[in-house]
Amino acid sequence: MRALPEPDFRQVFDETPTPLLLLTPDLVIVRANRARLEATATTLEGTVGRGLFEVFPLNPDDPAADGLVNLRDSLAQARDTRRPHTMAIQRYDIRMPDGTYVERFWSPRNVPVLDERGEVVLLLHRSDDITEYVRGREAVRLSAEATDRLRERAEQVEADLFSRTRELEQLVADLGRATARAELLARVTSELAATEDAEDAVTRLSRLVVPVLADWCVVSLVADDRRQRTARSLRVVTGWHADPTARDLVAEYAALRQAALRADPLLEGALTSDRPQVRGERALEHLVSVLAPGRARDLVTELDPESLVVLPLRARGRTLGVLSLVSGAARAPVSPEELETATDIAGRVGLALDNARLSRQQRELAEALQRSLLSAPAQPDHTQVVVRYTPAAESAQVGGDWYDAFLQASGAMILTIGDVLGHNTEAAASMGQVRSLLRGIAVATGAGPAEILAGVDQAMVTLQVGTTATAVVARLEQTPDESRRAVTRLRWSNAGHPPPVLLSPDGSVRPLSAEHSELLLGVVPSSARRDHEVVLEEGSTVLLYTDGLVERRGESLQRGLDRLESALRDVARLSPDLDDLCDGVLERMLLERPEDDVALVAVRLHRQDRLRPAEAGPTRVPDDVPGAPAVVERG
Repeated sequence: MRALPEPDFRQVFDETPTPLLLLTPDLVIVRANRARLEATATTLEGTVGRGLFEVFPLNPDDPAADGLVNLRDSLAQARDTRRPHTMAIQRYDIRMPDGTYVERFWSPRNVPVLDERGEVVLLLHRSDDITEYVRGREAVRLSAEATDRLRERAEQVEADLFSRTRELEQLVADLGRATARAELLARVTSELAATEDAEDAVTRLSRLVVPVLADWCVVSLVADDRRQRTARSLRVVTGWHADPTARDLVAEYAALRQAALRADPLLEGALTSDRPQVRGERALEHLVSVLAPGRARDLVTELDPESLVVLPLRARGRTLGVLSLVSGAARAPVSPEELETATDIAGRVGLALDNARLSRQQRELAEALQRSLLSAPAQPDHTQVVVRYTPAAESAQVGGDWYDAFLQASGAMILTIGDVLGHNTEAAASMGQVRSLLRGIAVATGAGPAEILAGVDQAMVTLQVGTTATAVVARLEQTPDESRRAVTRLRWSNAGHPPPVLLSPDGSVRPLSAEHSELLLGVVPSSARRDHEVVLEEGSTVLLYTDGLVERRGESLQRGLDRLESALRDVARLSPDLDDLCDGVLERMLLERPEDDVALVAVRLHRQDRLRPAEAGPTRVPDDVPGAPAVVERG
């Protein structure tokens, strides 16, 4: 079937051959079509924004004319009852540009235009100019020589007039319904696109379809772990009524329905097919029959439904929920057009729910992959290591953050943290490769931080890892003399990563910044890497972290680093415990779930017993280990 053109409803309104006016509920002119302007000798600029009776005043030469009063009453009736009102033929003279008045007769009809809440937002005033017809009819009545043929012609003209009026009314009604349907579908699509949470999506849905398609509704979802989809496997999420006085009743019924539900053929039919299930009348009789005696049945009896439509929320061959649309006797039975609209909406909701399900599964899989690669840290003597990992808020933001803490064969402690470019499952997989390369090179070679990073750079090119990453590698080292003096050196090398932060025993905080910035991993494999070092006292704490901890949209990196230093100082004063310190820093830095993944590693040097150098334990680095003793900076 070929695609149909999208109608321009403003143009349709303007080109309609019958005079039309759009008014606000307080009778200010919003729009007049061409036929109206021509029939009343007015212009769009001279009418829009002005009151109806300011533009079309009463003829002062005919004070007995009641057309103005009748028109005002008819418009008020249409507005207050929310129903169309057809007037008898009215005489309402039109003022011409020169100030004179011309006698005119009209056949008016006033139609309220409602919004999705059922409130009147506009009044459509249609008035056929039948002046010639009235004059002709009067001439026939006054003529003593009128023939039967003339009388029949007059009757035919009148019949044709009323027929055309009915056709126009139907056209206007169809146009209004088509516009409302298009607007409703657009609102549903927009609201569903704004959330990936299933319960939030169906809650938004309930507020959109009521009262446009029904007086009230109930939306249920199928539990993910249920293979057999039955009415009993549903979980009611929300219920909503157009009338605020009945809203609590529907909410209570929705909360109680599943516990009271027995067998429901309509729900079962919606769950096992892709077709809506319609009960056009006696819906109360049906609902009472499927509910056990009790409060839920009493509530539905009080709500007194007349019609019920149950639609499956389906996508990709699976049913994810059910939408029940319920209306009372005062509302006309659901029309084919309304059923088509409801079915279209149910399909869109089903697709949104399935997208949310797939997104959640992808996120859980990526998080599981990422966490499986983040092993528990080594805990050497006199050294405490604490690690934390917080995934990003958005489902797609699962990616390349990692940390590690392990021992080299010499007994030296290696701490590393890094971040692979990207935020998806591919980034998480690349992270696993880079982390494994770094760990393997560090253990196999026993090298220092700069050599480790240089080796990873070369390996990424040889193995065609095809990504870039930032990283910091740090090593805790201690010579026999340093062991006797109870100090430890931290040697580190940084590949484009935020600087580690040192918290000294006296509570002071400073970043461990390198004199020269160095490139990320995977950019220039031959890039020179440098070691840097600092001497640590007992009780010192070093914090390594990823950029998600300090970076915020619209804020400089330096501002984030300043906030981190302030948080470290404040939390350290509150508790000496390293776990508490890490949790406190995360709480202060991340007021809500972060936009990016956050990983951190904290290491603290505890007091050591005064051992002989040969007994200094696994934190000591023998003199023959490459790179020891260290210099302040080396290439």
